[in-house]
Amino acid sequence: MRTSNHLTTPDGGVVRYGSSFLEESKRHMNHVNLIGKLASHPRFYELPNGRKVAQFIMSTNEVYLDEKGETKRKSNQHRIAAWGKWVQVIEQLGNVGMELAIEGKLTSRFYDRSGEKHFISEVEVNDLIIL
Repeated sequence: MRTSNHLTTPDGGVVRYGSSFLEESKRHMNHVNLIGKLASHPRFYELPNGRKVAQFIMSTNEVYLDEKGETKRKSNQHRIAAWGKWVQVIEQLGNVGMELAIEGKLTSRFYDRSGEKHFISEVEVNDLIIL
């Protein structure tokens, strides 16, 4: 017999299954993990409030089989924004071609340039590891 997240065995024992993390996280989740290379020279900005941001492009590659069973390679480019302590890390160590792993979240924003609205999605860095 099955009850919420327990399974009763024939001998009357109870086996718990599932994950409390998954039960909590199925509400909403925004989590991105990328492993790739720094594909552009980082740009650094200081906002009017004094916060600094480093922005760069990260390239990731994927390998897949097409309909004919042939191996194909695809490169993807991702906009990355690093804040806080990560700005200093990128300033000191960020060179084009450097391999890194990024954990973060996907963010979206609008900005206005010359009266024209632009939409951007980028990965905001929570953690960064240079490989």
